[in-house]
Amino acid sequence: MPNYFRIILASIVLGASVTLFVVGFWGWGIVLVLLALLIGATYFFHEYMLIAQWHLRKENMDKATVWLNKITNYEKQLSKQQHGYYNLLIGLIESRKAPLKSEKYFRKALALGMMMDHNVALAKLSLAGIAMAKRNKREAEVLLKEAQKADKNKLLADQIKMLKAQMGQMDKTQFVRGYR
Repeated sequence: MPNYFRIILASIVLGASVTLFVVGFWGWGIVLVLLALLIGATYFFHEYMLIAQWHLRKENMDKATVWLNKITNYEKQLSKQQHGYYNLLIGLIESRKAPLKSEKYFRKALALGMMMDHNVALAKLSLAGIAMAKRNKREAEVLLKEAQKADKNKLLADQIKMLKAQMGQMDKTQFVRGYR
């Protein structure tokens, strides 16, 4: 359902609730106000993305993919604030299947912008891991520092520390193999 349709539907339901208040049916008016708020909330938080995030937390990638695939045209179905999050979710799912192919989704998510700093940190941390897999240490270090700055609540501190340790191991393996 397109976003503008959600706003129109929420306004109609809100208008009906006002009518019920005027007529004197307070109980039904309150129910319709709550329904209008629920419909209005889906403008900002798309239900398919919420369900996909829930399945991602449960580590059920197949169901998360099914729910994200129900969003056929994300530019029309989602508000602009959600475009980055959509690409982040697609990137997280792709990173489980083919990590190097997920890079474009993470970069697009960062380009479109995300409001929460820990999501920006997650995207940059994932890009740092991809850069390490490509043996691009300089880019990985830059992305890791940016991820550390963006992670203000220290939600990803353990993952950042682990990636730094792996980066140190990358130096040792390069030296031992004689590639340096």
